[in-house]
Amino acid sequence: MQILAFETSAKAASVALLQDGRLLGEYTQNSGQTHSRTLMKMAEDLLQNCDRQVTDVDAVACAAGPGSFTGVRIGVAAAKGFAWGRTLPCYGVSTLEAMAKGVAVADGVICAAMDARRSQVYTALFRVENGQMTRLLEDCAISIEELGGHLKNLEKTIFFVGDGAELCYNILGFSGNSRILLPEHLRMQRAAGVALLAWEQAQRGEAPSGAGLTPNYLRLSQAERERNQKLNLKD
Repeated sequence: MQILAFETSAKAASVALLQDGRLLGEYTQNSGQTHSRTLMKMAEDLLQNCDRQVTDVDAVACAAGPGSFTGVRIGVAAAKGFAWGRTLPCYGVSTLEAMAKGVAVADGVICAAMDARRSQVYTALFRVENGQMTRLLEDCAISIEELGGHLKNLEKTIFFVGDGAELCYNILGFSGNSRILLPEHLRMQRAAGVALLAWEQAQRGEAPSGAGLTPNYLRLSQAERERNQKLNLKD
């Protein structure tokens, strides 16, 4: 089974091709160019350089959020569009879980964090033990102080990943070997983690339709918040 995966939830754009759980190739671009400009060209080049055709792809996957509202929409739209023509399975996975999956190589706790602005982070926690990853905290949008409360009593080594990892690490004032800020090239959101999670779903017999794929923003957009405020004022 060959899975084409998209990751567009933050500044970097990433595309990966997985065959039966093995990564064939991955392209990541962190140049600041818009994902709508680069993503499909990256996918085209990746398939070509892996000697694959569009018709060789058996399933599609994307990071369905949380993350940048525009970025998540672009990735979801790309996955749904790619899957639609041949009615391929279309997997939407958690951005935070995909980040953790990509670095789950040592025992400990992975704290996946993305800067959500407004003094909040999108975050989730995962325990890794003997190569197995278990979720400790569901995806949520909380303050960095609240995140610190969740981390305070954890005795295992904590690895920080994501574009909000450095912010959390610095504000919470961690020090010592039990709190590790992974280097930037490992913290970045990547499509390989998305593809690996989709492969796990496929192994469980899941084959979701692109029609049911929707973004998971975790909170309302600014436009929706402003609309609700106006409606409340009118009431």
